[in-house]
Amino acid sequence: MPCYSLDGLSPVVHPTAFVHPSAELIGDVWVGAHCYIGPLASLRGDFGRIVVREGANVQDTCVLHAFPGKDCVVEVDGHIGHGAVLHGCIVGRNALVGMNSVVMDEVEIGESTIVAAGAFVRAGLKVPPQVLLVGTPAKVVRELSDDEVKWKSEGTGVYQSLARRCRTSLVPVQPLAEDDENRRRYTTAELHAGRTDAAGGLKSLVELKRTSS
Repeated sequence: MPCYSLDGLSPVVHPTAFVHPSAELIGDVWVGAHCYIGPLASLRGDFGRIVVREGANVQDTCVLHAFPGKDCVVEVDGHIGHGAVLHGCIVGRNALVGMNSVVMDEVEIGESTIVAAGAFVRAGLKVPPQVLLVGTPAKVVRELSDDEVKWKSEGTGVYQSLARRCRTSLVPVQPLAEDDENRRRYTTAELHAGRTDAAGGLKSLVELKRTSS
């Protein structure tokens, strides 16, 4: 993985975490146990400290950064969707930030809260626990049910499993010239005991958006 020391500060990555080889970690970065850091993610600890705590995931092309003297923190079991940008904020325990969302400085996202895809969370907003945050600028639209929090937790568990799978079996290869008609497919049971199929996850996100309007 591309890790860079800056001014004598080197990233710290727990041995059970997985950081994709195309992700970049710079300077004052800390990645905890069982974390997943996806392809092309950028964790820049060149001004402030970047902390990704145990069991959290930061997916493809995410950017985590902070102003000088500030921290950007993803708490235990946090879930940061593809393309999200976090700047000097705190994402609470078991919270989810949806794809392509932007979370600005001094924001605090409460425990088990979900930020919908594409949201813009303005600087300084303090978001309570277990609510759904939607829009530009983002607003709390309703509380989340326990079933919705369970769905989120199951999805995060899939990424914790993915970190283990990548550590043990991800290797660079040349692509096959043609497909094998007997090529196996992943099964839900293989990935996770809960709702892990792509269609189920997508449907859940769409349902969340519909119920907020």
